[in-house]
Amino acid sequence: MTKENSLTQPIYGLMAEFDTPEALMDAANRVREAGYTRTDAYAPFPVHGLAHALGEPRTKLPYLVLAAGAIGALTGYGMQYFATVVHWPINVGGRPLHSWPAYIPVTFEMTVLFASLTAFLCIIVLNGLPKPYHPVFNVPEFERASSDRFFICVEAADPKFDKERTRHFLESLEPRSVTVVEP
Repeated sequence: MTKENSLTQPIYGLMAEFDTPEALMDAANRVREAGYTRTDAYAPFPVHGLAHALGEPRTKLPYLVLAAGAIGALTGYGMQYFATVVHWPINVGGRPLHSWPAYIPVTFEMTVLFASLTAFLCIIVLNGLPKPYHPVFNVPEFERASSDRFFICVEAADPKFDKERTRHFLESLEPRSVTVVEP
């Protein structure tokens, strides 16, 4: 590959490798303070506060689950109402046709069913799953992300990304190494 070709070839981003979770947290805070927004961090175990340090992304999931739960409740209640009041109105012992306390169990179960299925499907879709391949797998050192190393990646899609300036910035965080992530 010629030098000119290596400068114009697209990259996924730059990845810095750290030895400790404290170093990763410090780097994540500094990356966010520097204005980078398209970043991700990888650790072999959950690091408390890491999502906040990267600038937690806002999600629509709670609103979607709430809406699906409400739709489920209306569906369950409406289905029972239609069956007992509209379609088969049978007057048994002078009881009212619309006896709402009897509708509560099915309404509750439909609420839970719709909300849980929506949560499950939206988590899969919003996380882009299944994803058997990711560009960070091209970095040989990334194998240790599941055992004893900590990584932070700044994506080339970030508006502030400049290959040389971002590399110098990541090197100023004193990582073990900084690697180019090929797509």
